[in-house]
Amino acid sequence: MKEFVLNNYLLIKSLHIIAIICWMAGSLYLPRLFVYHTRFSPKSEAYETFLTMEFKLIRYIMTPSMLCAFLSGELLIYAQEMTTWLHVKLTAVMLLATMHGLMIRYYKNFYNHTNTQSEKFFRFLNEIPTILMILIVMMAVMKP
Repeated sequence: MKEFVLNNYLLIKSLHIIAIICWMAGSLYLPRLFVYHTRFSPKSEAYETFLTMEFKLIRYIMTPSMLCAFLSGELLIYAQEMTTWLHVKLTAVMLLATMHGLMIRYYKNFYNHTNTQSEKFFRFLNEIPTILMILIVMMAVMKP
């Protein structure tokens, strides 16, 4: 297995980067959709449109990208030794995955018409993936 990973390291790394880009795009966009979603009544056509957009973003882009990032990331870890920078990066990745789960919960709240969060809350939430992304990239590139 290790030989396979080493022989395909650059391909696996490329797939990992592509998956991360897709996952991050969704992680940055979904809270912004929630910001606008809060402005509409549950009985409006716009409310239903946002539900559809959010569902498709979660189901067809974010979750598959996250799973691909995890799988390719595990293969990349298998090819190297665990160091301090990698522990910090993985902690930030786990926080990002937690954010992913929270965003699914917030989507379900909109779907069930039980959202109690404000536009301002979702604007704040929108900043967390950005901060995590900066930390993750800095750890991966600089390897302090």
